[in-house]
Amino acid sequence: MPAVSFTGQPSERPPMYAVLSATRDGASVQLMGRDLQPVGPPDVTDRDGLPSLVHSLNDRRTADSPTSLRWVWADTTRWYPSLLAAGLRIERCHDLRLTRRIIRGSSLTADSHLAGRGEDHWDRATPASPPAAAPEALFDAPDDTFGGLAFADVDVLGEFAAQQDAISGSPSPRRLSMLVAAESAGALIAAEMSHAGLPWSAQLHDAVLTEALGPRPRLGDRPAILEDVRIEVAQALGNPSLNPDSATSLLRALREAGLDVESTRSWELQRIEHPAIEPLLRYKKLSRLMTANGWAWCDAWVRDGRFRPDYVVGGVVTGRWATSGGGALQIPHQIRRAVVADPGWTFVVADAAQVEPRVLAGMARDEAMAAAGQGGDLYSGIVATSALSTREEAKLALLGAMYGATTGASADLMPHLRRAFPTAIEYVAAAAAAGERRESVMTWWGRTSPQPGAWPTQESAARTAGRSWGRFTRNFVVQGSAAEWAMSWMAILRGQLSTLTLADRPDAGAIAPGAAPAPFGNHPHLVFFVHDEIVVHTPIECAGEVADLVRDAATAAGHLMFGDFAVDFPLSVAVVDCYADGK
Repeated sequence: MPAVSFTGQPSERPPMYAVLSATRDGASVQLMGRDLQPVGPPDVTDRDGLPSLVHSLNDRRTADSPTSLRWVWADTTRWYPSLLAAGLRIERCHDLRLTRRIIRGSSLTADSHLAGRGEDHWDRATPASPPAAAPEALFDAPDDTFGGLAFADVDVLGEFAAQQDAISGSPSPRRLSMLVAAESAGALIAAEMSHAGLPWSAQLHDAVLTEALGPRPRLGDRPAILEDVRIEVAQALGNPSLNPDSATSLLRALREAGLDVESTRSWELQRIEHPAIEPLLRYKKLSRLMTANGWAWCDAWVRDGRFRPDYVVGGVVTGRWATSGGGALQIPHQIRRAVVADPGWTFVVADAAQVEPRVLAGMARDEAMAAAGQGGDLYSGIVATSALSTREEAKLALLGAMYGATTGASADLMPHLRRAFPTAIEYVAAAAAAGERRESVMTWWGRTSPQPGAWPTQESAARTAGRSWGRFTRNFVVQGSAAEWAMSWMAILRGQLSTLTLADRPDAGAIAPGAAPAPFGNHPHLVFFVHDEIVVHTPIECAGEVADLVRDAATAAGHLMFGDFAVDFPLSVAVVDCYADGK
């Protein structure tokens, strides 16, 4: 099975593996060659000696493995934060917990011995919670169990062998290897972004909140401006004691005021004409700001001038990331004003345009759709083909194709889109049809959709359930493959950024020391990611090079997935001192 790198091509030779296992008092590292056979006896160390051992092995080169080691461990979230705290950076890893989940679910490995096993601790294991502060020693964690088994009793070597056997025995080992490598690289990136943190000014955050809500109130009170808006709503509804934060009380007050509403959702309220509606919608928006990103949020998630979210790699069934705290994937634009680069540093903010339809063009090998997006805006390119009249029509139709719109304007436009791009539209239509038959579908690299739950027995209900599940599988192949492109983009960029340093530059003294913790102190590094947007914190002197690398990495990720097929992934790239200025 060929090894995988994120330089745009598979490695010439498989790497040497360093298999890291916990022991009762420390750790054991077993080196393994490309044939997966042990190379010498394992190195055993106590807790304090692990950083030195990792450092000594990290840059090892041998005749069989000219590349650096690929570390193999049970779970990146349990090992890497402590290694980062010791100033160590891992170039590549194989995350067994994440890989087990992929193998257990993938149709490509359904016939493997590993997929046929009963559930065990590997299946039950969950990501470790990040420490409230930087760990003072390795293994400082409140939970030393792994899926119910003592961490020191986990058979890392056995699981690694079983996983390699499942991947190499699959019909498409290269595809699955790419997915595993990307997912594992994502785990490293997530840990590094939490460790380095997104520069955050609590003072500017307070200023934003004060401007929008009023000064910080006492615990349990509403800010002054929010309270003023509440009074405005209450007066308009004739209910002076109204608590708009209670959905039950608010719904009752709306109905008592003669409004025919089924819920308090904003989309429903927007259709109603009444003096209370405008201030109520304003209240809901301000209340959301207070709840999601208010002062309590800043106290909990910003420390030492850094926002440190807890990313969950592959936290969504399609492979997209999630967060288990901090709401990193939903930071509103006004709050981004608090994200300011350190002195001597700046941000490179990059946003990929229309990733999902471009990925669809690549998967379907739809040359016409790929050509429409070449070098610019895909929706405008569709209009240029005369398939549709306006950019808005093109966007509506294409989103409907990927998300399964069957009624309304999107459905009306679909025949035009199908005539212009039959291959791409048939690709998602086939995925939808498979879902309606309760069959699984796969992303480009082999992540497989789950099976639906209980299916109705009544014929009409079964048809409705089938159409609903078909919409899910239709989007699964696109969204999941777009997530694979994004992981590849970041993984390639991460490797390229590690080669940039100011240590040997004559102007290095102009850079503020300690702008980021080791091992990122003088390197540009990723600090934020949300679906198709990344933020790099970089010394100002490197900003131009970083911007070029960001673009190059996007192109390389496209080649990594689709080879020579000419699908373009253009970016909007900005060099800014404040994140809010990036768009």
